[in-house]
Amino acid sequence: MSQVFNPYLPNYEYVPDGEPHVFGDRVYIYGSHDAFNGDDFCVNDYVCYSAPVDNLKDWKYEGVIYKASQNPRGEGNHMCAPDVAQGPDGRYYLYYQLHRLTCTCVAVADKPQGPFEYYGAVQHPDGTPWGEKKGDAFAFDPGVFVDDDGKRYLYVGFSPVGLFKFVFKMRGTKVDGSVCLELDEDMKTVIGGEMPMVPGQKMAKKTEFAEHPFFEASSMRKCNGKYYYVYSSLLSHELCYAVSDYPNKDFKFGGTIISIGDVGLDGRTPENAVNSLGNTHGGMELINGQWYIFYHRQTNRQKCARQGCAEPITIAADGSIPQVEITSCGLNGGPLEGKGTYGAYIASHLTAKEGVLTCKDTHEKDEENVYPFFTQTGEDRLENPDQYVANIKSGATVGFKYFDLTGDTKVSVKVKKGEFANGDAKGKMLVKLSADGDAVATIDIDADGTYADFAATEAITATGKQALYFTYEGTGALDFESFTL
Repeated sequence: MSQVFNPYLPNYEYVPDGEPHVFGDRVYIYGSHDAFNGDDFCVNDYVCYSAPVDNLKDWKYEGVIYKASQNPRGEGNHMCAPDVAQGPDGRYYLYYQLHRLTCTCVAVADKPQGPFEYYGAVQHPDGTPWGEKKGDAFAFDPGVFVDDDGKRYLYVGFSPVGLFKFVFKMRGTKVDGSVCLELDEDMKTVIGGEMPMVPGQKMAKKTEFAEHPFFEASSMRKCNGKYYYVYSSLLSHELCYAVSDYPNKDFKFGGTIISIGDVGLDGRTPENAVNSLGNTHGGMELINGQWYIFYHRQTNRQKCARQGCAEPITIAADGSIPQVEITSCGLNGGPLEGKGTYGAYIASHLTAKEGVLTCKDTHEKDEENVYPFFTQTGEDRLENPDQYVANIKSGATVGFKYFDLTGDTKVSVKVKKGEFANGDAKGKMLVKLSADGDAVATIDIDADGTYADFAATEAITATGKQALYFTYEGTGALDFESFTL
């Protein structure tokens, strides 16, 4: 049975900031390209994946579609989160920002999967790149949108705090929220001036955006005549939305669509997050009659090794979007089959007894080795390395949502003594149906440095759509490769 998991791309692939777009009968994913264990964000060239709109379990690697070196100023630089739209000439335009530049660059291709060629920079009518004149907004994380009437809009912005914000202001660049720019038919010349969109922290005070001010990650979609502007708030771990009757003004705060730690869902606080917290970025897309939100998660105890995930969402009759939970089965169309072997890397819940790791700095690692984390064997994606969950210590929980169980399900885990064991790795794995629930099965563990299977003596008797949680109680630390139902 063919299935798809979160992350939905190969487990050695790191494509965050995912912008999904349906062109023809396929959906294409455009995103940044991180490196496992990389020393910064977005260090690899752009790649693309696509899938048939009626089969989101069949992702195809389209290859490298654009290289930073193709930009005249791209040598030694790297490219941040992109977006793509089809122009009036039928060609496809890719918008991106080079890491050290203030302007938005554009590449063009005849096909949605490229290859793309450098086209120029978004510019003022006099040819000056937008973002390089004093008073221009910082052209970060471009989102592009073509309306039903053919008008073209570019959304950019950044709203940092502290010293970072001071530096931008000193050089005359606006960083107080997001703005909209209308583009001419050439897809790069700005018509008119900036239109303010969602305010940053300072401007959001005493407004409906005060608790969720704009930080970065602009993305626009349209549904039932309403415009939905998706963005990452200053909280960073969530994607929020604002809604309007217009593409470039009068936006009202809508709510949070998703948090990568389920923060805000059912009153959950950051202290009780269910997975590592860091930044996230993505967009909505209507695919074969179903809306989805694409986002990314953190791995490897660091902020800049991110992987794309997705979940179905609902746009209610009143236009609102209820917050959705993170799961292991986002694009699958329902729960995963209640039998078979599953990689532990598809976990949607990953906590230590002490909580979750919050990735604050680009290179930050958990030097105390407290928290479990997603990692992989090997460094190079060409080696097709396998991901697993490392450093599971006593009190840690690894959870998965959801499976279609049929009753009397036997369960086993494949684990070994982890790198940070500091002694024996011996104890019990409690299998539960909720993170705080009672054990429905118990697996005795006595692990050495080689992966081995350990099975529960009793079966899980639950039926229907169920979550599964594995909580370790014992000594040392485990590396968790997979489990079998």
